[in-house]
Amino acid sequence: MNFAARVPTVEVTDLKDGDFLLDVREDDEWQAGHAEGALHIPMSDFVARYGELTEAAPQDGRVHVICRSGARSAQVTVYLVQQGIDAVNVDGGMQVWQTAGRPVTTDDGQPGFVL
Repeated sequence: MNFAARVPTVEVTDLKDGDFLLDVREDDEWQAGHAEGALHIPMSDFVARYGELTEAAPQDGRVHVICRSGARSAQVTVYLVQQGIDAVNVDGGMQVWQTAGRPVTTDDGQPGFVL
């Protein structure tokens, strides 16, 4: 069985407003543009900052993990599932998010872009 087959995945079009989104891209990518309301913990800091996720994530809800294209978020999703968290990878990442017409914003509320 290959790695991708074991990663629970969701399509951008299946996400609903209010779904909990975890963005694991690096700081420069986040600052260029992100999904409003997402929690940002870069993959490079993820293990050290794991507690931030457990404090912010809904106790009975799903964590939707997103990066630029879906590769880094797939790795974080596998890690979260191993920790017993209901997590899914957002297929295609922020690139598909933007292409689907979902809003991309900056920290100051301006229109952003996917780096």
